[in-house]
Amino acid sequence: MSADRDVEKSYSTPEIVDKLRRLADSLESGERFEIQVAGERIYVPARAEFSIEHERDDEMEELEFQLKWSVEKT
Repeated sequence: MSADRDVEKSYSTPEIVDKLRRLADSLESGERFEIQVAGERIYVPARAEFSIEHERDDEMEELEFQLKWSVEKT
């Protein structure tokens, strides 16, 4: 069983373009998406739910692209 994790990682424009392109290809083909974030490889299943979240306050706006899925216990 893995420990809880909450990591945010910044990427350059070319890096995020590559990741978004690979994500779009995975979504379109119905295949799982693989990504490494802060040293850990993550496997996002094709059944993951996709959402976009927007937040705003007086000083900042934030746009998050989220993929969520339940962990299958073995």
